[in-house]
Amino acid sequence: MLEVTGIQTFYGLSHILFDVSLKVKAGEVVCLLGRNGAGKSTTIKSIMGIAPPKQGSILFKGEEVAGKKPYILARKGMGYHPDDRRIFADLTVDENLEIAEKGYVEGEGWNKERVYDFFSALKHIRRRRGGVLSGGEQKMLAIGRALMGNPELLLLDEPTEGLAPVMVRALEEQLLKLKETGLTVLLAEQNLVATLKLSDRGYIIDNGRIRFEGSVQELRENEEVRKKYLLI
Repeated sequence: MLEVTGIQTFYGLSHILFDVSLKVKAGEVVCLLGRNGAGKSTTIKSIMGIAPPKQGSILFKGEEVAGKKPYILARKGMGYHPDDRRIFADLTVDENLEIAEKGYVEGEGWNKERVYDFFSALKHIRRRRGGVLSGGEQKMLAIGRALMGNPELLLLDEPTEGLAPVMVRALEEQLLKLKETGLTVLLAEQNLVATLKLSDRGYIIDNGRIRFEGSVQELRENEEVRKKYLLI
C-alpha cells in the first residue's frame, strides 16, 4: 500500500528527515513512535504532500507520488488526520463532514450516517459548531472527516495528544473498531500503551532518523530501545 524510501525533508534550510524509509502493507496498522520533535509529524506531512521531500521515493499503491499536492493524494485514496485537527470552527459537525464526502456508493464506504454510527458521541452534537467542541470531540470529528473521503490509507497524526485519560480510552476503543474494518493505517503517536494495542508493526524515529523497526512484540520486549528513544 505504502513504501517510503530514503526521503529527505527540509523546512527552509533546516534538514528535518534523514533517509527515512518505512512500509505499510494493505490491511496493516503500523505505528510511528517518537518523542516530541522527533520527526513523526513531518514524516506524515511528507507522505501527504504538505511538506514534500527534496529527495527520496514515496510509492502509494505502486505509483510514485512524492511531491504531489495533498488534494491529488486525497483523490488517489489517502486520508489525513492532522495533529492540530483543523476543524472549521464556524461550521457545524454536519457541515464539517459534508465538505469532505467523496466517492460514496450506496451500501459501500463512509457517509455521515456511518460516521455517526461509528462515533455515536458526534451524532448528538451534529448541529453544534466545531469551534465549541471539546478536544476529544474535535479529534473524533477530524477522524470522521478523514473517513468521509473513503480512504484506502489513513494517516493519523497524534490522535490522542492532549486528551484526558478517559477520552484516550474512548478513542482507543473506536480506533480498534476501525482496525477491524480492515482499513490500512499509519499512526504517528507518543502514547506507547495505546498505540501498541492498535498496531501490527512499529517504527521508532528520533532526530529525523528511523532507529528501530519491528513487530509490536519485539518493541514490547526491547526495553533498551524504549528507554533510549521513548524514555519509557
